[in-house]
Amino acid sequence: MGGNRRDRTERKAPRSDCPRSIRRTGEGRARRERRDRNASRINLQPLRLVGAGSLQLRLGELATRLGVAFHGDPERTLERVATLTQADERSVSFLANPKYRRHLQETRAGAVVLSPSHLEGCPTAALLTADPQLTFARVVRLLYPEPEVPAGRHPSAVVAESARVHPSAWIGPTVVIEDEAEIGARVFVGPGCVIGKGCVIGEDSRLVARVTLCWGTLVGRRALIQPGAVIGGDGFGFARDGERWLRIPQIGRVRLGDDVEVGANTTIDRGALEETWIADGVKLDNLIQIGHNVTVGENTAMAACSGISGSTRIGRNCTIGGAVGTAGHLEIADNVHFTGMAMVTRSVTEPGVYSSGIPAMPNGEWRKTVVRIRRLDEMERRIKALEEGSG
Repeated sequence: MGGNRRDRTERKAPRSDCPRSIRRTGEGRARRERRDRNASRINLQPLRLVGAGSLQLRLGELATRLGVAFHGDPERTLERVATLTQADERSVSFLANPKYRRHLQETRAGAVVLSPSHLEGCPTAALLTADPQLTFARVVRLLYPEPEVPAGRHPSAVVAESARVHPSAWIGPTVVIEDEAEIGARVFVGPGCVIGKGCVIGEDSRLVARVTLCWGTLVGRRALIQPGAVIGGDGFGFARDGERWLRIPQIGRVRLGDDVEVGANTTIDRGALEETWIADGVKLDNLIQIGHNVTVGENTAMAACSGISGSTRIGRNCTIGGAVGTAGHLEIADNVHFTGMAMVTRSVTEPGVYSSGIPAMPNGEWRKTVVRIRRLDEMERRIKALEEGSG
């Protein structure tokens, strides 16, 4: 019996000897078949956002509200938005990037927002505009209006007696509002938020959930602050005391202007002595770090994972790409645009587009590039010797 078992073991090829593509063919085919059967059971419908169906507009009325021309039946009813591939006859879609034009000819959308140059290939009604993305954003705002703020206070909220809360504001579950804080009209304070002592939130602002405003933070009107944001935490300030660090108390504050949006888990540090200032209309993505005493000018937009070191001043109408980092104490002019992964180590005094870093490339090319970089000093010495010899 032992010999037979050994023979069977020898006849069976080890799994590692069999290429994975061959070994898993049957398994992969079975998985694909199961996936296809499951997909056939799913009724794929356009995504219905919160508030969908609360408003229906005819094509002609929608065009009038948007101030754009239209092509098609003005009585066509529209009530939601969707992509070109997922839209149905009551959906509005859009075409802004020409590379998606291949989907336009097969769309089932009730109407498509596009530029006049793409109308010829559109099989359905259209809203005609020079800026499809902007117009589509306005369509979404019309069809999906923000829900009204329910005035009141959840029983689990803890509100200090000295806090001033407007009667039209909503204070959600487990919210904590500390002494002398002030909550304006129609403000929505979502579940789990903490509003520190002396904070002020302007009217029509919305703190979605788990937002922390540390003491003295000022928030303007119509702000939108996403879950997990921390505004007004201590800045990173330390002084050397021999071999140890001594923390410098941060006694400034953070001030947000009107119409500011702050993404999820973004942090904005309070000023060391004065204030960190985020001006009107600034849009901050998720996971951004704003250091103490930073100033961000009006209508500047910043993408995720960027980090702005302390006391840097960024101008108006700038754009900061994803994962951009800046050194501290820099001056960035108005209308400066940093592409993703840029490392900003010096002040920028002229408007324009700035980049740094090396774009991704095949690993073999990258390894060769690194070798060449390491040889630059040697190459410089050889070139200098040749120049001196020829001279």
